[in-house]
Amino acid sequence: MTVHVRTLDLPRTPAGVRPGKMALLTLDSGDPRRPFVLGQPGLADLEAALDRAEALVRDEGVVALGVTGVNHVFCAGADLKAVASIGDLEDSRAVGALGHRVLRRFADAGVPTFAFVNGLALGGGLETALHCTYRTISGAVRGIGLPEAYLGLVPGWGGTYLLPRLAGPDVAVKVAIENALANNKTLSGPQAFQAGVADALFEPADFLVQSLRWAGTVLLGETTVDRAEPADEATWAAAVARGRAVADARVHGAAPAPYRTLDLLEAARTNDRDTHFTAEDQALADLGISPELKAGLYAFDLVQRYGRKPTGAPQVDPRKVTSVGVVGAGLMASQLALLFLHRLQVPVVLTDVSAERVEKGVGFVRQGVQDLLAKGRISSDTANRLSASVSGSVEKSALADCDFVIEAVFEEMSVKQDVLRELEPLLREDAVVATNTSSLSVTEMASVLKNPERFVGFHFFNPVAVLPLVEVVRTETTDDVALATAFAVGRKLKKTCVLVRDAPAFVVNRISTRMFDEVVKAVDAGTPLLDVEHSLDELGLPMTPFRLGHFVGPAVMLHVHETLAAAFPDRYTVSDNLRRWVEAGGPELVTPKGPVALTGAHEGLFRTGDSPLTREEVLRTVQDALADEIRRVLDEGVVAGPEDVDVCLVLGTGHPLFTGGITPYLDRVGASERVTGRRFHQG
Repeated sequence: MTVHVRTLDLPRTPAGVRPGKMALLTLDSGDPRRPFVLGQPGLADLEAALDRAEALVRDEGVVALGVTGVNHVFCAGADLKAVASIGDLEDSRAVGALGHRVLRRFADAGVPTFAFVNGLALGGGLETALHCTYRTISGAVRGIGLPEAYLGLVPGWGGTYLLPRLAGPDVAVKVAIENALANNKTLSGPQAFQAGVADALFEPADFLVQSLRWAGTVLLGETTVDRAEPADEATWAAAVARGRAVADARVHGAAPAPYRTLDLLEAARTNDRDTHFTAEDQALADLGISPELKAGLYAFDLVQRYGRKPTGAPQVDPRKVTSVGVVGAGLMASQLALLFLHRLQVPVVLTDVSAERVEKGVGFVRQGVQDLLAKGRISSDTANRLSASVSGSVEKSALADCDFVIEAVFEEMSVKQDVLRELEPLLREDAVVATNTSSLSVTEMASVLKNPERFVGFHFFNPVAVLPLVEVVRTETTDDVALATAFAVGRKLKKTCVLVRDAPAFVVNRISTRMFDEVVKAVDAGTPLLDVEHSLDELGLPMTPFRLGHFVGPAVMLHVHETLAAAFPDRYTVSDNLRRWVEAGGPELVTPKGPVALTGAHEGLFRTGDSPLTREEVLRTVQDALADEIRRVLDEGVVAGPEDVDVCLVLGTGHPLFTGGITPYLDRVGASERVTGRRFHQG
């Protein structure tokens, strides 16, 4: 990490006046593949650069300081590897104090300071900009945020004090809580400007030149920067209350970081700066040694590493994919077609048994293209080209020239085998064929093929555009080229691929169904439905069990239960109450959003026993079932290690980072040793 310091003459203003000299600090990691981060070396370099800059103010008449980044990165925030190595409370406290000491110098420099945000600014990177007097931002920036609560920390280098006082408590709660807990959603440059986080927005082509020119006009008083009036007590309280409701909905009180963040945001209304920074130091000290942070950093690192380089991909050249075929035109198939079209930007052909279904599927895809255009994610030229590149047919022969064909028809083995029998002779010999099955045997499907070596499982999760996981399923006959092609396609689709062995329901659905099986058993025993819904709050799952069941579809849940009960009758069951729910049309048993409440649809629907469990007993039962099933998945070699399981659950079902996916949590609560006699992770 290096911080360059150079002195430059600010451009003449429109009035023809030269404002004077600026000392510009440039944050440079020295490696375009790695962003600048604020670990101890980065902070030391920044502090030394500030020493040099302040000397220029004192000795050479520099009238302002500026700070910017390189390679579309302003600053990526704290060095998370260094945070993960924190050993004790005092070390944790020292991290907070060091960040405050260095970054507050932008506010205390004695001359105006300007942050020229040229790119990504997360966590401590955004806080660096917030300490400055003024901020400009590039219109091309993606990635402005405070993700600390998502990881298990607080924005502890001034973020909880400076952001609400600059842009208001509503914006602060949105950035630090709502966005952070929505899988680290971030703001774009234009959004940050509109929110009041930045004072000026410039085009990327000449961003720095425009920023320097603007800074000069500010220094000379030719440009006045208007800031919002401070929020009143009622507005502040309402924003914090909204944040607490979001935290309750997302983590159910199971993770401390969002609530510590909200406590700090609330206190920022009345605290002075020094008092507040001391409170941030204390919060960082406490959270820096918490098990939730350790688990969060473990899971975050896994997700990043698997995203860059998935494990299990063969080291052979994949087939080039210049066209894609999708068998089926239902909702899942249409979502897949849109994803392939958008990400690969190659011709996509859908087929189905009726012209009406084909027309509906193609229409869905073309509407999706228009939605992408409306969101500014593609240009009008691209939208026209993509819309022209999707077609449909009732004849499977329309797929004859496709390089990659995926079936997404009804989830029944005989139906899928019939499709594959009909499809294979129509395709090129080198075409890779994939199935999107969620639970059926890929090996059994492949048994009807003359060339099963080119067949691979390629299981997406719903909604396809949102969930980033693909389970890549290899059978004993799948060859390396087909597997490598699946991984290569997944990467181009911006998905994270995890290699799994062909086994019933693979990883995510197998483990999730074991959990839901125990939940349904609790209902069968007579446990009140609302108690069951809240029993897993400690896991911080994005949906309660029966909300998730309705979202996925009770009929789908029943099908997976039947598949797993047939494969593992010793521990999976098919509840009569689950069948009743499906037969009744799958009504919503609990409210779909907000605080969980009963709809009343369960009354008279279920037949239950008279041996109810407490919430704590349901949770312990689920913990033990998860520990047991994950150990079996590992012992059977379905995946290579517990890290694969955790990545799958984080990316496939939205398990929170603060549980580490699941296995660190099961180790922490003792379920791993209680059930299997050993931990998933040593140390």
